[in-house]
Amino acid sequence: MIAARTNLNKGFTLIELMTSLTLFMVVMTIAMGSVLGIFDSNRKTQSESTTMNNLDLAIETMSRQIRFGTSYHCGSAGDPSTPQNCPSGDNYFAFTDSDGVLEQYRLNGTQIERYTAASPQWIAVTAPELDIENLNFYVLGATPPPDQHQPKVVITVRGYSGAAAKTRTDFSLQTLVSERRIDNGQ
Repeated sequence: MIAARTNLNKGFTLIELMTSLTLFMVVMTIAMGSVLGIFDSNRKTQSESTTMNNLDLAIETMSRQIRFGTSYHCGSAGDPSTPQNCPSGDNYFAFTDSDGVLEQYRLNGTQIERYTAASPQWIAVTAPELDIENLNFYVLGATPPPDQHQPKVVITVRGYSGAAAKTRTDFSLQTLVSERRIDNGQ
């Protein structure tokens, strides 16, 4: 009779089941938090990659056009088709492209914009997800008389992508572009 009674008492008590279930729920909650954090991080990385690729394309295209251009003009004062140095920097830049067309770049709000005679309106060249806080063009060696120094433009861009503080990524870029044509004193 005693042996039969011990077989009936085998199993888990209600307290043991509740304790193990609570422990399981705590572990699952922590694990789900980690998984959701990984998803957020992945989403931020993809978004950042897309916006930074856009900025890279905009700066690379701008640099290529400037490299093959002439008559660099920095600053909103004066005739944009006349070369003008700007050692202290400005957020407006104009030059004559390789086809002889005047091109202009400026910072308008939080966007870099481009204007050409081919499309006579200012067009944003950066994505709306990018917030450009500062754009400066520094031009040296552009004004006559030729000084045996290549005309050059330093472009600096500072801003951020991601509107929420949790997803915000700051960036700061600088590039130097020199005119392709040799400044030989002519």
